[in-house]
Amino acid sequence: MTQREIFLRHIAQTSTVPLALEIVKAEGALLFDINGKEYIDLIGGISVANPGHRHPKVIQAIKDQLDAYLHIMVYGEFIETPQVQFAKLLTEHLPSSLNSVYFTNSGAEATEGAMKLAKRFTDRREVIAFNNSYHGSTQGALSIMGSEYWRNAFRPLLPGVFHFDYNSPESLHAITEQAACVIMETVQGEAGIITPSNDWIQALRKKCTETGTLLILDEIQTGFGRTGKLWGFEHFNIVPDILLLGKALGGGMPLGAFIADQELMSVLTNNPVLGHITTFGGHPVCCAAGLAALKALLDEEMITKVKEKEELFQSLLVHKKIRSVRSFGLWLAVEFDSFETNKKIIDHCIGNGVLTDWFLFASNCLRISPPLIISEEQIKKACEILLKGID
Repeated sequence: MTQREIFLRHIAQTSTVPLALEIVKAEGALLFDINGKEYIDLIGGISVANPGHRHPKVIQAIKDQLDAYLHIMVYGEFIETPQVQFAKLLTEHLPSSLNSVYFTNSGAEATEGAMKLAKRFTDRREVIAFNNSYHGSTQGALSIMGSEYWRNAFRPLLPGVFHFDYNSPESLHAITEQAACVIMETVQGEAGIITPSNDWIQALRKKCTETGTLLILDEIQTGFGRTGKLWGFEHFNIVPDILLLGKALGGGMPLGAFIADQELMSVLTNNPVLGHITTFGGHPVCCAAGLAALKALLDEEMITKVKEKEELFQSLLVHKKIRSVRSFGLWLAVEFDSFETNKKIIDHCIGNGVLTDWFLFASNCLRISPPLIISEEQIKKACEILLKGID
């Protein structure tokens, strides 16, 4: 059997039409398939490869950690240098109230842990979430996902979850002393790059503070320079009570985290003890990779060039069939009239060496979230191929 046949027979499938590209190498902003074909990566592993695929400092950190140890004990029991040093670096670049890091295996697990923390700390049960939101696919994360299409087949889900439109006044009125938390993406990603109004998100922060409701900001895609700042919330002059991270956190390795003040996080240590536990969360190799990736992101000033690369994409993506280009840093949604139109353009792009796809809740929008190190020449070539696809 070919690799493709084995893939279709023995790898559990998530759709009836997987891309099924057989990639054998990745470097920087490029992917290479088994036939040697080169692809400009406009997806970045869904906002994972922010410092580029296989950044040399990340690869070296992984090799060095392999020579020390792999898994040695469940999370939180042993002092493991990669975890400790990564938590230190993260908190040094966060507001002072975000000082305690709980590492998980993924962003979805970070969502689960944060929801438990909010309920435990507030002793409340209601959760406010938003339509067209995405926070992961586990049952708790699915309960707060903002789309009945994905939720309905898996009911019953968590009770006490209430969904509202992003940017809506109704959502502010719903925040009461009954709510354990409001959980939201700082910028809605899978909805097709929907940004909050500054007045609304500041009013939401204020209402959470007044009612004792914890504000959980999901920066699983927004973080690590994607928006032109290290954290998306920096654009809006607010600070969450709990921050969710994932995707780019591990530098290409699987890693998530929820971060809060030590006062909040300490409630997971008693009544019951081991209130949240994981075997592989904060795996030393993943933390070593993530630490190296964040250092590279900061030391090589990758974030400083995000805005000009965003503007280059915006200047090039002009066509009468493009309805709009919504962007927030190197994170763009190119809107067409329908999914069918979008899919034809995506297929053209992939066939001509540009990897892209669509958004879960905005299937008529083409996704652009490349590694932050993508070059101007690569941007120009990718846009040229995309525009030819439209024609």
